[in-house]
Amino acid sequence: MKVSKMLLATGVVLSAGVFLSACGKSSSSTSTYSYVYASDPDSLNYLTTNRATTSDVITNLVDGLLENDEYGNLVPSLAESWTVSQDGLTYTYKLRKDAKWFNVDGEEVASVKAQDFVTGLKYVADQKSEALYLIQDSISGLDAYVKGDEKDFSKVGVKAIDDYTVQYTLTRPEPYWNSKTTNNILFPVNEEFLKSKGKDFGSVDPSSILYNGPFLLKSLTSKSSMEFVKNPNYYDKDKVSLEDVKLTYYDGSDQESLIRNFSDGAYSGARLYPNTSGFATVKKKYADNILYSPQDATSYYFNFNFNRQSYNHTSKTSDDQKNATKEAVLNKDFRQAVNFALDRTAYGAQSNGEDGATKQLRNTLVPPTFVQIGDQTFGQVVASKLVNYGTEWANVDLTDAQDAYYNPDKAKAKFAKAKEALEAKGVQFPIHLDLPVDQADKVGIQWASSVKQSIESTLGAENVVIDLQKISVDDLNNVTYFANTAAQKDYDFYTGGWSADYQDPSTYLDTLNVNNGASLQNFGFEPGQDMDKMKDLGLDTYTKMLEEANAETKDVKVRYEKYADAQAWLLDSGIIMPTISGGGSPSVSKSKPFSRAYSLVGIKGSGFNFKYTKLRSEIVTTKEYEEAKKKWQEKTLESNQKAQEELADHIEKK
Repeated sequence: MKVSKMLLATGVVLSAGVFLSACGKSSSSTSTYSYVYASDPDSLNYLTTNRATTSDVITNLVDGLLENDEYGNLVPSLAESWTVSQDGLTYTYKLRKDAKWFNVDGEEVASVKAQDFVTGLKYVADQKSEALYLIQDSISGLDAYVKGDEKDFSKVGVKAIDDYTVQYTLTRPEPYWNSKTTNNILFPVNEEFLKSKGKDFGSVDPSSILYNGPFLLKSLTSKSSMEFVKNPNYYDKDKVSLEDVKLTYYDGSDQESLIRNFSDGAYSGARLYPNTSGFATVKKKYADNILYSPQDATSYYFNFNFNRQSYNHTSKTSDDQKNATKEAVLNKDFRQAVNFALDRTAYGAQSNGEDGATKQLRNTLVPPTFVQIGDQTFGQVVASKLVNYGTEWANVDLTDAQDAYYNPDKAKAKFAKAKEALEAKGVQFPIHLDLPVDQADKVGIQWASSVKQSIESTLGAENVVIDLQKISVDDLNNVTYFANTAAQKDYDFYTGGWSADYQDPSTYLDTLNVNNGASLQNFGFEPGQDMDKMKDLGLDTYTKMLEEANAETKDVKVRYEKYADAQAWLLDSGIIMPTISGGGSPSVSKSKPFSRAYSLVGIKGSGFNFKYTKLRSEIVTTKEYEEAKKKWQEKTLESNQKAQEELADHIEKK
């Protein structure tokens, strides 16, 4: 999905209907939802920006063709119905006629029509959207148009058949295509409004966009607050329970403020931080109300900057130290040593405490249960393939909530091999790794300190030193999340994340494709440019594995097997070091459990989508939550199976 900002993993986002609330009206109100958010959006241009900070806002303001219900099923949104050609290449959507565009004041501007989707896609292509990777090779003619080989956009596979019928033609069958329509790159835009705004379209101003969704953006103040109000003329307003959503900026510095205000009746929920000094009292008071949200689709991992060019935030004092680090991170044994030296249980305990230390842990980029391969999960198949790379991978459990990698003996053995090879090249030790962290984020500092402690204690500080660079949140964003080029990434070691755009393992794995990988800049590479340097890491081999899997469109089982091969290669390479997922965090809440839209893909089932969210006046008990979770899981399985059976109803009959 979007490049995920690590700050969100501190627990500000809670999954499956359990949200952390913040300032606003009293929690006795069931129509006003108050919440905290962790980072300001730098754009409201939903067609060109591919960051969670933008989509978390836009999901409430603009609708696409389809959305998700509370069980993750795709259901009508702007499209009332759709059909698929028998060859799987043509998708035709019939639009509802009561959907309208509104300005920020809620005044009707125009009807939402098929041409709005055509206009949106042309704008996406002309502006070289950050999310083009998602659709460029999917829609017929789009790749040629983007590259300039075709100048006539009418040759691209999107057409307004009439005012309320839009049709897409694909280059190849994609059974998961409909799930892509829940991403903002495929959302519509009104052409007249787009032209009137020019370069100001989608600026960080509520009046810079039009709205066709459940809420209007009433206000947005940087590092302060944002507020949504219910769109009174929304076509689906009967399903919107909340009148207001108030979001207050939270920098993570005062963890106890959340539960303190909840206890005072000001908040409707609170993320709990078990390592705070007052948690024993909190635990005693709310012993019957502590909830752990399910792990979600966002996977976080540590990675090295293999081609670092900026050194504005560093503890290195010489070019020799810089070169030593570059040589070390290119050594596979060194990377594996760091991976085995990273104590994930201790890492998880920094935000979740000892009781919940493993509840967030994730060991793969693609979540282990994201897809099924026969009678096995994706993670089980990956584990069976990983053992082929060496005995160190025997009996490694890749399921969620397990610490699969931490092993000091393996770490020391791998490091001994790496040190011998590096010293032969003249590398001097210790190797210094700069790890930036927000100086105001207590959990972030605790996480980083945990990483430093476990790696240095396992490998020896005379061998590896983790240098924490404590900087302002703005500086951190500028050299990590909001950096627009690989050259601006100013770190040796950092953590990023990815969530799913669509229901296929490629949505995660393609992010490191050497030709267009959306995460490559975080590793120090520009997609399609730094080919020789990526080849040194074997990413060209990895890309060939991806291309083989992508080419398999007839047999889903074979396709997934090939992706499992690629995932196993990636884990063995040490290029990524999975740590945790989103979700899995402790909280107390007055939100009705599992009332919101749910999905592992797209933006319409994210934790920030408030369309279906319902509040209650009483605090949710642990027993109530677990009972609701069990029923939800059963209903989800039943509902998903039924939805799969009904897919045939959408295929055109000859």
